[in-house]
Amino acid sequence: MRASRRSILRTTLLGLGAAAAGAAATRIPDMFGPDRLPLSGGYAAAADNPGAVRHPTTSITYYVDTAEPVVAFTFDDGPGPRWTPMVLDALDAHNVPATFFMVGRNLETYADLVRGRLGRHEVANHSWSHPDLAKLDLEDVRRQITRTHETIAAVTGRQTRLLRPPYGHFGGSTILAADSLGYDVVLWSRQMREKVYAKDPSKQVEDIVNSVRPGDIVLAHDVGRRERLVALNNLGAMFTGLRARGFRFVTVSELRALQRPAPPPPAPPPLAGPPQAGPPQAAARR
Repeated sequence: MRASRRSILRTTLLGLGAAAAGAAATRIPDMFGPDRLPLSGGYAAAADNPGAVRHPTTSITYYVDTAEPVVAFTFDDGPGPRWTPMVLDALDAHNVPATFFMVGRNLETYADLVRGRLGRHEVANHSWSHPDLAKLDLEDVRRQITRTHETIAAVTGRQTRLLRPPYGHFGGSTILAADSLGYDVVLWSRQMREKVYAKDPSKQVEDIVNSVRPGDIVLAHDVGRRERLVALNNLGAMFTGLRARGFRFVTVSELRALQRPAPPPPAPPPLAGPPQAGPPQAAARR
């Protein structure tokens, strides 16, 4: 029996719909994965723009390889009126230096919060408006870094060369922009886990005090969700506990200066020679 034109059309449409649904399902993890911002474009590939390269290398630092018991506390996203002053108070009370990765527009808005309070502390670049830099092209990333760089210089009189990309995300365009502007990238090796310890802040203290190792960079935030108070309200206990373990506190730049030289790479194994010719084969009989 011959199929009707209507049944053929219905079958075709159902097949196309199923294919589209399947394709959408495979995209959902990419759109809504951890720390990803949905519906805002794809990640920037490693841009093929050799004209942007200014330095042989641009370093990316998670921690520093050192035997000295040192640790660097870092605070992202500020300054902000709710918590930046209390963080500075805690640092002052315990004589601890820290590195603040500042969002440029926040620094411009709340410059008076930090004027005169950054003596022992380091200020670094966390972009102008906190976008996902991995999704921006080279020129947009440059603008994010440059505008913040200029604001830091205007407010603090300092020249920073350290960048922490928001969310820890970066693509090829981020690295090229950092390179072209003389920046290095700094990430982290320990972080506050406020959600995990929301109902027992003392466990957050124990986690940091017991897990920090020499050369670690610790991530915290002085702007954001209220749960971050789980960490911020207990900074003093963390500082006291780490000092009891023999740790001292440094800025990220001071920590990077302690980096042990990398050992030379092992010698590569000798290359195998060309295959040896075997004995001549007897001519095949006809």
